[in-house]
Amino acid sequence: MRRMRMSKKLTATVLVALLFVMAGCGKNEAATGLKDDQMNVVTSFYPVYFLAKSIGGDAVNVVNLIPAGVEPHDWTPKSQDLNTASKAQLLLYNGAGLETWVDDFLQGLPKDGALKTKAVSEGIALIEASGEEHAEHAEEEHAADEHAEEEHAAEEHEEEEHAHDHAGEHDPHTWVSPRSMLVMADNVLKALSEADVAHQAAFESNYKTLKERLTKLDADFTAKLGAAKKKDIVTTHQAFGYLARDYGLNQVAIMGLSPDAEPKAQDLLEIAKFVKEKGITHIFFEELVSAELAQTLARETGAETLVLNPAEGLTKEQESAGDDYVTLMERNLENLVKALQ
Repeated sequence: MRRMRMSKKLTATVLVALLFVMAGCGKNEAATGLKDDQMNVVTSFYPVYFLAKSIGGDAVNVVNLIPAGVEPHDWTPKSQDLNTASKAQLLLYNGAGLETWVDDFLQGLPKDGALKTKAVSEGIALIEASGEEHAEHAEEEHAADEHAEEEHAAEEHEEEEHAHDHAGEHDPHTWVSPRSMLVMADNVLKALSEADVAHQAAFESNYKTLKERLTKLDADFTAKLGAAKKKDIVTTHQAFGYLARDYGLNQVAIMGLSPDAEPKAQDLLEIAKFVKEKGITHIFFEELVSAELAQTLARETGAETLVLNPAEGLTKEQESAGDDYVTLMERNLENLVKALQ
C-alpha cells in the first residue's frame, strides 16, 4: 500500500507540473465542464459533489472529478482533471488522507492564483487508522508479528513522504456517518459563501433545506440503531468506522481501509469464528467492489449477504433513478436494521 501511494503521489507531482504548461493553450474548453458565466466549483468525489450541488444550487456550476460507477480508491487524476481544477474558482475535497494527490496539486498552484480550496472534513474528530484491526479479539502478539516487515518497509520510505501527506494515518471515510456529513455541509456552506458573497443568502437557504434532511437522517440512525438488539457488523471494506462510532456499533472488516487490501487466511478464520460466536446473520458487501469475499464468508458461516453502501459514488443506474446520498443512506439503515434484529 505504501508503494502504491508513493506511485500515485509521484504521478500527481508530474501532472501538476504539466498542467500549467498546458493552461496557456486556450480558454476553458467545453470538455472541462467549466462555465464562464457562473462560479465554477470542482469537487473530488461524489459525497462532496452532493453537498456542493445541494447548497450551491443554480448559483454555481459544480464539476465532479470522479465519474459515476468508479471506485474512488482506484482513481488518480489525469492532466485534464488537474487542469480543470486549476481553472475553477473553488476546489472542495474530502481531506483526511482520501485524496492522495491533493497536497502536490495544491503546492503546484501559482502563489497569486485565484483558486480557493477547502478540505470539507475539517472539524471532524478523525479515527486513527493504526488503531483499527480486522477482529476485536485478535491476539496483539500475532498482529505484531504479521505486520513487522510492513512497518519496517514503511520506515525506510518515511523520509520520502511529503510533510503534509497524511494518507494512511487516519480513516478517511468521514462522510459515511450522517453526523459527519452535517459538519461537512457546514464547511461547504462557509466555503461557498466566502467564494461568492453575492449568493450567500441563496446558499444559506439551500443549506437549511439540506440540513433538515441530514438531521432527520441522523435522528433515524440514532433511534433505530440504538434500539437494535445486536451491535456487531461484518463488512468487506473497513469503510464504516465513523458510522459505527457515531451510532454505537462495532465494525469487523474483512479487508482494510483500502478495498484492494488482501486479507490473510488467519484473519478470515478469526472473522468466521467471530460470526458464529456472535450469531451474525448477514455479511455486508459494497456495490462498487467485488462481493466474492463476503459470499465466501457467508457460505462458510451460514450467513446471508446484504449491501452496505459507503456512498462513495453513484452507479449509472442510481444516477438515472435520481438517487442521492440521503436515499443511499436510508437503504443502508434499512439493511442494518434487518441484520441487527
